[in-house]
Amino acid sequence: MIDRAALATALAEIPAAGNPRAEDIEAMTPKGVNHDHFRIRGRGLVLRIPKATPWAGDAVSALASEAMAFDRAAPSGAAPRLAGVLPVSARLARGALVVEEIAGRATRLPGDLPALAAALARLHGLPLPAPHARPPLADHGISGPFKATLAVIARQREYLSRISLDARTRAALDEDYRWAEALAASTPASAQPLALVGTDTHPGNFVIRADGSAVLVDLERACYGSPAIDLAHATLFTSTTWDLEVQGELTRSETEGFYRDYVSAIGTERARAMRLLLAPARRLTWLRTMMWAVRWRALGERNGPEIDPALAAHISRRLDDFFAPSTVARVRAEWLGGPALNL
Repeated sequence: MIDRAALATALAEIPAAGNPRAEDIEAMTPKGVNHDHFRIRGRGLVLRIPKATPWAGDAVSALASEAMAFDRAAPSGAAPRLAGVLPVSARLARGALVVEEIAGRATRLPGDLPALAAALARLHGLPLPAPHARPPLADHGISGPFKATLAVIARQREYLSRISLDARTRAALDEDYRWAEALAASTPASAQPLALVGTDTHPGNFVIRADGSAVLVDLERACYGSPAIDLAHATLFTSTTWDLEVQGELTRSETEGFYRDYVSAIGTERARAMRLLLAPARRLTWLRTMMWAVRWRALGERNGPEIDPALAAHISRRLDDFFAPSTVARVRAEWLGGPALNL
């Protein structure tokens, strides 16, 4: 249970928060599995309080990385600004961030796809720091984004033995894992453009402002990685049907239009460098999502009161659909069953 009086006391150390009272701290609708959110009324700020989950990792380093992600992404105009950090303490076991509240509405598909493409183009267009200046954010430039993503997939794949899957789904995941190993081995790091990326760029993580622009409000997993993976994660079926408020299955032409809008925003030279990576990034990103789902089914559903019951039930239903052989076959048809997308 969050102690709002304790939060108010802690927020007195953040000048932008303006010494709020406990009654000024308002719980927001539960959204996502890794944070609780509270609005500081009258200040245009939101508290992001990390939850204790089976994969939360070291609290101090995780908080520092997330704070730096907001700080570095804000100049793009496609992410909230960071207003302050509440350190890890006895009352805040995982600390908290104070970030700008983005006023707006949930993404509507497919109409807001151009706004999402423009936001990602702005984020990816930020100057790339020298390698020594990238920490504490993860740097996929060392091994190459595809190999770094494969390492994430491999760690989550260890949970496959703990859950029950249809044999057809398991065979598909195994086949795509072998493909991903070959892809990572054959794609040199130097051939993969690097940028500050959001990583968790499903449409539910964007807010649409009154002027129609999009802002990516969840930067917990931001790193220096592959823009092509961000684009895939924004448009795959497993992403566009993930969020409780944002549901839609994109047509082929809608997906292609999203990529055209992004390419128009980043320019010909950068687009040419990414051209051969766009299609394989979609298959790799789908596998990453599916292995996250495997880990969640093995561990996440044990979170109990940490996760809002309605959200937990929604996630369980979505995973049932993701793992269904018919859904797996329909998604994989993009790279196995017919003409490739024109990306």
